[in-house]
Amino acid sequence: MEEKTIVCISCYYKGYDFMDEMKKLGNKIILITSEGLKEKNWPWNAIDEVFYMSELKPSVWNMEHLVQGFSHLMKTRKVDAVVALDDYDVEKAALIRETFRIPGMGQTTHRYFRDKLAMRQKAKDSGISVPEFTAVFNNDEVNSFVEKVPAPWVLKPRSEASASGIKKFLSKDELWNELNALGEERHLFLLESFKPGDVYHVDSLTFNKEIVFTSASKYLAPPMQVSHEGGVFRSKTLGRYSDEFKALEEVNAKVLSSFGLMNGATHTEFIRGKADGKWYFLETSSRVGGAHIPDLVEASSNINIWREWAKIEDALLRGKSYQASKPTGYYSGLIVALIKDKQPDYTAFESEEAIKFLPIDHHVGIVYKSSDPDVIQQRLDSAAEKIQAEMLNILPPKSKLTS
Repeated sequence: MEEKTIVCISCYYKGYDFMDEMKKLGNKIILITSEGLKEKNWPWNAIDEVFYMSELKPSVWNMEHLVQGFSHLMKTRKVDAVVALDDYDVEKAALIRETFRIPGMGQTTHRYFRDKLAMRQKAKDSGISVPEFTAVFNNDEVNSFVEKVPAPWVLKPRSEASASGIKKFLSKDELWNELNALGEERHLFLLESFKPGDVYHVDSLTFNKEIVFTSASKYLAPPMQVSHEGGVFRSKTLGRYSDEFKALEEVNAKVLSSFGLMNGATHTEFIRGKADGKWYFLETSSRVGGAHIPDLVEASSNINIWREWAKIEDALLRGKSYQASKPTGYYSGLIVALIKDKQPDYTAFESEEAIKFLPIDHHVGIVYKSSDPDVIQQRLDSAAEKIQAEMLNILPPKSKLTS
């Protein structure tokens, strides 16, 4: 079996299982990551070579240096695939693929998975419901939008990997103060109607344009609320036969086929409008969900999205077929919160359903699994109360939240 060479790009410490699986499948792994992550516990047994990039600011590299470094690397190594492990790396990988003509997602498709303005416009053009939105390039357009669409409105960065940097406005004056303050950065934002409702996420795997696995979950505290007010992040999976699951599966498939996704892992968010019960597309990304969502998905389905994604990439490189295993039908729940202590004491949280305690410094992180969705809800509620009462450490929001 011929060894293929995969370059993984990541400016965050993640993708451990992906690289480990890729290595097991008989491939050579080259990692390009940020200098500040040298000390992290990467799967060194799986990594053949590593190159470090200095950061201009968090998660931002000098793209010219990246291309120059890559051309040097290509002189003596044949690269078969380039994989972005984090949202912030999708652009880097797309640029490298296009510059060196390496197969995979190019810059046109990547925009639908990174630029919120491009993704909203594309969804709208494809007949998918989205909250009303506008670009903020032109003053008259902004004014006509705020006259037509009632407040509140949210101003969102067009390409940020998380809920950070989102601001909510109740009046036109407040909004204009912010737009004027943004100055040269203004074109990097979009404005949209704030829709109250429940937020859901759909995590899926696609092979040759066919969605081969879907998991759908509901956030019990919207990520925006967590990053802005501090607090507790919670999510729980939906039953595969529920109406919510079926509706989400359908709208997710429509989004991915409209956006031209061929292969890989995706994490897509929807909101169900409180006022009308309609499903609105919020955003998508061509990567595995952050915030330990893969642990939540694996607990309910027994499918490790990182490892399956590696198998998909391997099958594509070798021209083989790929078959996802059949998911198990458990329910699972996830709770993650920032706490005062470096290492939490989990004794009070031990239960039959608590199947995993996540080792993250200054955080409590628990994954629950049960065949009864009500038990999951009870566990998440009681854990949230306990954390809120005794352990929580609320930090003021940073302007950037790491994913």
